[in-house]
Amino acid sequence: MNTIRVKRIASSLQKEISDIIANEIRDEDLKLVTVTHIKLANDLGYAKVYVTTIFDDKKEKIIEDLNKASGFIKGELGRRKFEIRTMPNLEFVYDESLEYAHNIEKIIKDLQDEK
Repeated sequence: MNTIRVKRIASSLQKEISDIIANEIRDEDLKLVTVTHIKLANDLGYAKVYVTTIFDDKKEKIIEDLNKASGFIKGELGRRKFEIRTMPNLEFVYDESLEYAHNIEKIIKDLQDEK
């Protein structure tokens, strides 16, 4: 499938999933989840949804709850207008890249402070 189309659909999914999490899910811990990126398979059958949260101590539970709610989120996506026939299966994973970038910034700052 055309990679531009896949990227466009992934961007639309990211916006809609963020909206569903913020407005449709009742769990208050999940309302403070940010969808950072979506990796969508070329056949549109699978989407890996990367998320972050401000609750570092609850991130495993939040990922578990999001994966349990993936059927509900997929159903809500189906009710919204998309240019695809079937919704991809969703898997939620914690986005480690922001923590990694923060750690690198801290190391660089510490090295500069030593000089």
